[in-house]
Amino acid sequence: MKTVYFDNAATTQIREMVIDRMSDVMKSNYGNASSTHAIGRQSKSLIETSRKRIAAHFNVSAAEIVFTSGGTEADNLVLRSAVKDLGVTEIISTKIEHHAILHTIDQLEKDYKIKVSYVNLNAKGDVDLDHLEMLLKSDTKKLVTLMHINNEIGNKLELKAVANLCKAHDALFHSDTVQSVGHYQLDLQEIPLDYLAASAHKFHGPKGVGFVFLRKNSGLRASIFGGEQERGLRAGTESIHNIVGMDEALHLSYENLDTEKPYIQSLKSYFIEQLKTACPSAVFNGQCEDPEKSTYTLVNVCLPIASDQAGLLQFQLDLKGIACSKGSACQSGSSQSSHVLSAILDDHHLKKPSVRFSFSKYNTKEEVDYLIEVLKGFM
Repeated sequence: MKTVYFDNAATTQIREMVIDRMSDVMKSNYGNASSTHAIGRQSKSLIETSRKRIAAHFNVSAAEIVFTSGGTEADNLVLRSAVKDLGVTEIISTKIEHHAILHTIDQLEKDYKIKVSYVNLNAKGDVDLDHLEMLLKSDTKKLVTLMHINNEIGNKLELKAVANLCKAHDALFHSDTVQSVGHYQLDLQEIPLDYLAASAHKFHGPKGVGFVFLRKNSGLRASIFGGEQERGLRAGTESIHNIVGMDEALHLSYENLDTEKPYIQSLKSYFIEQLKTACPSAVFNGQCEDPEKSTYTLVNVCLPIASDQAGLLQFQLDLKGIACSKGSACQSGSSQSSHVLSAILDDHHLKKPSVRFSFSKYNTKEEVDYLIEVLKGFM
């Protein structure tokens, strides 16, 4: 059976060079980075070299990069410490953030009785910057948390504009950039945000490792306690091979960005064109059809499929060897509808199946043709 992978927003295939680098580290650098002997110092050196290289991609200092187990931990660290340690009493967000944000906010609201405000969205899922500015005028200690690229519909936030707006109103700004790091260049001297979360497996690196950028003198404190790793901000023996693998994956992503980005964009554009021809009544959710307002890596489309077939669509695609997602992979095993689509679609379109197809350097035009042929069979 032909197998094609169009679920790269959920996770990506690890590059061969990353696997080779990680294998070398696992074979040769087994020391604990906290040990003071030579073998331990070798491991510590690898970690700090990776930290410096990662920091350089964002034009920040190595001391501002803290390694985590991934984006979810990074988001939790920022939000929980901002409330617990910095005295934040109001969090401003949207109802289409990743659940790593929304569920953490819900818990903080219960535990600390903070105020939670949600920014209005337009019909396409874009943040209303005028409403955000109005919310920023309240007389509270505020943290704004808005994702750079939405993981379900691909909308791009005007990151620099929001960062400047928050700075002008003396509000802290955190962005979940899990879907953009490795895919977009982010100069954090030009973009004055305070905190940023990233995860290696979204840019052809290993799972189980990520990082958080904490602007110098952020005042945040640890949420995991134990040893003094990561300058006391994240206890636990470092996963050296994963950190080095993440560094290598990020380096290769940015090194090849000028060739890989237009190639992936061309696949997305080709898919949209072919689907419009095969099914003119298909509706593209959010801004994913617009190359200026959405990421080049994914499409979320509402398909005109009869209700008796809709529930089995993803199962049938899987039988044809096509890997995709009905929304966030974190929700794909749930019977609940997507909270993102529920926030922007009307009841008519919510009753029809919406599917997310996400692309990478490993996909081909021939795979897109196969996908279109399979989709034709449902319509």
